[in-house]
Amino acid sequence: MNTQQARSLIAIALMAAFADGRQDAGEREHVRKVAESLGRDIEIDFIPLYQDVLLGRLSLEAAVAELGEPGLRQLAFELAVGVCEADGHHGAEEAAFLARLSALLGLEAGAAEHFIHEAEAVAEAPAAGTLPALPGVALPGVDLAAPAGASKPGGAAASSSPLAPDQAELDRMILNAAILNGALELLPQSMASMAIIPLQVRLVYRIGKAHGFELDRGHIKDFLATTGVGMTGQYVEQFGRKLIGGLLGKVLGGAGRAIGSQATGSAFSFATTWAIGKVALQYYGGGRSLDTAALKQSFGGLFDQAKTLQARYAPQIAEQARTLDLGRLTAELRGR
Repeated sequence: MNTQQARSLIAIALMAAFADGRQDAGEREHVRKVAESLGRDIEIDFIPLYQDVLLGRLSLEAAVAELGEPGLRQLAFELAVGVCEADGHHGAEEAAFLARLSALLGLEAGAAEHFIHEAEAVAEAPAAGTLPALPGVALPGVDLAAPAGASKPGGAAASSSPLAPDQAELDRMILNAAILNGALELLPQSMASMAIIPLQVRLVYRIGKAHGFELDRGHIKDFLATTGVGMTGQYVEQFGRKLIGGLLGKVLGGAGRAIGSQATGSAFSFATTWAIGKVALQYYGGGRSLDTAALKQSFGGLFDQAKTLQARYAPQIAEQARTLDLGRLTAELRGR
């Protein structure tokens, strides 16, 4: 994969991010910061690329033209699907974009539709569910039952006397979720990266419910955005880090379970998941009293801590990546 091909892949990801025409200012700013951050790591000037895409100076046809190899074309499509599904569902504008992209890439229509269907099933996995168990790692059996309570704004209902959660068990749940997402990012399959955000959504749901809050997907999405973790921007960043780390085994000729650099996508996903879990503990444990500035500040500090913590658990992350059954995990995530 040369620099121009990598540039085209990122351009297609950005086009997918803006395909619905409704990206709010915060999400767009997050994607811009992602582009700026990635530009410091590889030899691509991302800010002009971001502006070319945003202003329509670079066409989808021109981006696709740089991708001659079938593997790169399939990757471009899977990447775009992941971006469109990152927030849990793709709308009519995104569906039209994916259909156009598939045709330009020369992909077989039935196979493309099947991949979209599978990706959407993962993206829309119910938040109210257990976290998949890791091979060799027992997830804590947190009792999430809580008395019903009055509805709170933003899709969260709080009980008047929730059961006191076991903080040690919740800490273990957060760590195991971070290890799982770090391991997923080491796998070359696009579907592995697509499972990361739904697992983070489920983690927040379980933490909220442990503290007596009944959360819906809309509330969790707003919570993540408030901390500075936009779903679309996060997926673009995950892909960019994966690209930088050379983890795209199926494109670069590696085996399906090729393990790449742990200093890139894996560390990012571990740290993001751990920080999300910890700030959720603070927020719901404190009765949702933190304001936007406090949430963002807390998340930033916790994310920095997690980057150091990740090195300690790198062997466990690598071991989970070697043994994960991705098909079984995604089926469990979908509740099948």
